[in-house]
Amino acid sequence: MNDYYAILGVAKGASPEEVKLAYRKASRNHHPDIVGHTPQAEEEFKRINAAYEVLSDPKKREMYDLGVDPLAPGGGQGGAQGAGPFGFSGSFAGFGDIFEAMFSAAAGGAAGQSGPLTRASRGRDQLERLTVELDEAVFGGVHEVSYSTHLTCASCQGSCCAPGTAPTRCSACQGRGVRERLVRSLLGTVRTMDPCRQCQGFGTIIASPCPECSGQGRVRGQAAVEVNVPAGVDTGNRLRMVGKGEVGPAGGPAADLYIEFRVKRHPDFIRDGDNLLATLPIPMTAAALGAAIVIETLDGPREVDVKPGSQPGTVITLEGLGAGRLNQRTRGDLRVELDVQVPTGLDDSQRELLRRLALERHEERPEARFASTGGVFSRLKDKLTGK
Repeated sequence: MNDYYAILGVAKGASPEEVKLAYRKASRNHHPDIVGHTPQAEEEFKRINAAYEVLSDPKKREMYDLGVDPLAPGGGQGGAQGAGPFGFSGSFAGFGDIFEAMFSAAAGGAAGQSGPLTRASRGRDQLERLTVELDEAVFGGVHEVSYSTHLTCASCQGSCCAPGTAPTRCSACQGRGVRERLVRSLLGTVRTMDPCRQCQGFGTIIASPCPECSGQGRVRGQAAVEVNVPAGVDTGNRLRMVGKGEVGPAGGPAADLYIEFRVKRHPDFIRDGDNLLATLPIPMTAAALGAAIVIETLDGPREVDVKPGSQPGTVITLEGLGAGRLNQRTRGDLRVELDVQVPTGLDDSQRELLRRLALERHEERPEARFASTGGVFSRLKDKLTGK
């Protein structure tokens, strides 16, 4: 039966919080992304997760303490209540350690700790958000981002020790981080290895912790980084900055910083994938007679050619003046929709001119006729009917 307590490096009477802390430390120290994706590393990481699954669950832990491994095939019974492996009945809770030690010894002590643990571990990845203007999202830019994180303690430089001091070798385990344990069994005396309780498996003891960081090797502080905003970035895109996250405990390596972008709403343009959309109000006369209108785009002033007789909703496309996407050199288009304005507040002279125009066009008494296509309600009808 696996020695789950030894795998996590905790005593059998460890509290749930101690089990959780030990699991976090072990998973950081043995994560395949850190130590490398080898069969041995992946197997060790599986064993750590299995140990935490059992010891963090009160019911599974109770079964395990009675000599039954709840993760083993067939229930993993190893001497619990009932008929044991030798035909005995009654309580055999004490045999759990015996068989555990026997199997650990048979496996070469693989279930135990082989050497002192390291206090240093990698920090946690960190996420910060950055809001940028639309033109920065289209063309790119540079921002300085300040954030709160863990930094290496300037007083002890990550050693966790008070200035002028150093860790001392554990006298109980002589710096090995483990201690031998002899267990008497029906098959004789078996020797196994347990983490040293005096040094918690580290092999050294910090007698004088650094007062600045309380022996953690790192402190909370402010950091700043220069972020190059990629051209074509959109809301939700993330940029990974290697080694810019929090520093790990005891001088452990820094994690990564992720910058998540949010593109600020623009007063004139709406982003639609690679394209930009805009609405251009124009006078009725410009729509009827045509006009060349200069508008301000993200690329500077550009001329919009309004054809004579342009209708409300007409879209004029300016190629290559839209947005783009990450890692693409090309840009989309700027699509300008015409909003023809009906004149209001006419004086007598202007009304007379429009009456004369209506007479010339025989529109003084317009016919009541519904349009079958082209209107707003027609487009809505097509959308609802799937046409």
